[in-house]
Amino acid sequence: MVHSTASLPTGHETDSSHSSPNVLGTLNCTSKRKLEVPEVGDLKKKKKKRNGHAKRRSTVSKPARDPRDDPSPTVRGQAKRASTGDSEGVGSRSPTPVIDFDGLSRPSRGTRERLDETPEEAVARMQKLSGAVRTILECIGEDPDREGLLGTPERYARAMLSFTKGYQENVRDIVNNAIFHEGHNELVIVKDIEVFSLCEHHMVPFTGKVWSSFPFLLAGLEGYIPDQDVIGISKLPRIADMFSKRLQIQERLTKDVAHAVMEVLKPQGVAVVMESSHLCMVMRGVEKTRATTITSCVLGCIEKREKTRNEFFSLVGLNRR
Repeated sequence: MVHSTASLPTGHETDSSHSSPNVLGTLNCTSKRKLEVPEVGDLKKKKKKRNGHAKRRSTVSKPARDPRDDPSPTVRGQAKRASTGDSEGVGSRSPTPVIDFDGLSRPSRGTRERLDETPEEAVARMQKLSGAVRTILECIGEDPDREGLLGTPERYARAMLSFTKGYQENVRDIVNNAIFHEGHNELVIVKDIEVFSLCEHHMVPFTGKVWSSFPFLLAGLEGYIPDQDVIGISKLPRIADMFSKRLQIQERLTKDVAHAVMEVLKPQGVAVVMESSHLCMVMRGVEKTRATTITSCVLGCIEKREKTRNEFFSLVGLNRR
């Protein structure tokens, strides 16, 4: 085999007219290439990339809505920064706490106002919402005064407030201290948790099932692996309901449930899988009646250990499809 290589000329192969400047120039270039040392910052970036867990992108797309919701650094994060001198710290998996500064769970603007309104303000809110529904009926060419639609604005207003009552709830009240020390550290899965939510893009429903595990939490499917402590089984569907009774997208709903269980129970790991049918693509748009969407969020040891992750997906039936 022939290798094409460039060898340095020697004194026996070249004459004096070519050897001196070319040889020196070649040696200088070669020396420079060999002596190039990567910057310290580049080495740190490469090391973080290889480790994978040193710094990772957040799984929640938007920052806290209120600066008072910015998470405080964990003790582990503080210790790592102190030992490494890293002022930036380690990237957080969840940039906003499940329980915010005033006791709500990831509220939207206006949530506190709605929660604390007086009876008079509640009546004014209902009238405003009913008037908006009446305007919609007029804009689509209907007669809001005909018999079948006379009570529709008020009925829809009450229904919409019920569809979105999750804004006014928080994880702490839902869990209600139902966490028990059982010394259990094997996978716990809750299957076929039905959820109903409103797509925030078209405000039409999407429905589905959640599986979760944390060792033991499953939403749609929820599952988790406990770290000695377990949570009351009924609390998992309730957490899924709380986050689904809001304007949502499926991807965020899946993550909201997983992070809530992770923060409240502090298990070894959490997995949530959700499969839903979206009416925004069934009744309109592409009109595909049999299309479903599956999303998942795995945290902790379920994310890190392939064997545990495969066991979870096998138990919920996703590996057999």
